[in-house]
Amino acid sequence: MAKVVFEKDGRIGRITLNRPEVMNAIDDDLPYELEAAVARANEDDGVHVIVLSGAGKGFCAGYDLAYYAEAREGKGFEATQEMPWDPMKDYAFMMRNTEAFMSLWRSHIPVIAKVHGFAVAGGSDIALCADMIVMADDARIGYMPTRVWGCPTTAMWVYRLGPEKAKRMLFTGDTVDGKEAQEMGLVLKSVPGEQLDEEVDALAERMAGVPLNQLMMQKLVVNQAIEAMGLKQTQMFATIFDGITRHSPEGLNFKHRAEGVGWKQAVRERDLGTFDWTKNRPINSVNDS
Repeated sequence: MAKVVFEKDGRIGRITLNRPEVMNAIDDDLPYELEAAVARANEDDGVHVIVLSGAGKGFCAGYDLAYYAEAREGKGFEATQEMPWDPMKDYAFMMRNTEAFMSLWRSHIPVIAKVHGFAVAGGSDIALCADMIVMADDARIGYMPTRVWGCPTTAMWVYRLGPEKAKRMLFTGDTVDGKEAQEMGLVLKSVPGEQLDEEVDALAERMAGVPLNQLMMQKLVVNQAIEAMGLKQTQMFATIFDGITRHSPEGLNFKHRAEGVGWKQAVRERDLGTFDWTKNRPINSVNDS
């Protein structure tokens, strides 16, 4: 079964992340299939707008931690290599994924991300590469691994939010719902969940009535302004730093903790802030004050 599905609906190309059994989590294949679906849409002169969504309960839950938890030397990407680690091996893989996600940004055809449920961690990387995001009010978006074991490789937060609000999100690893994301300027619009399909379709149909060359020119102009701010260089640093986070003392402690108590518990401790990853022990309010 395809992990990313492309369907043509009149002038709308519908791309769906299709791993609902694992909340559309990212594995080795999904970025490549996403890039291929974007290319397919761009090769069809009849497609004027792309709607990107996720099957099942949410948009995308980020990287598949169960899939990448165990070192699989010779069988694929190792999220944590044996020491000493090769940062360029890590960079080559993660930048390849970053470039695949950025196919949405580079697409000549405008892309609307339709977010329900959640677009978190690597899933937020994907959503933020779209031209516009429409969220359900109760959906959540954020990059929790900034607390430990991650750096968002597409680095889109600062370009969408500006420095102060981007720092607020990246220093805390918080998620926000659709309403707050709209108030922050992170997404175009937030609507009640039952109106999400209708709202996105109305926007897509409105855009689809514009000649394709007009849409392409407007997108190129706006994107060039962002790229002139240094987007490519920012993504290079972010992708390198992502590898460092997974091989720092704290990153290795997180992985060992996850192996000991399970990924769900380790992630819970990360997100609640109840574990000291530097000292590698639970935070004690008396001793750590």
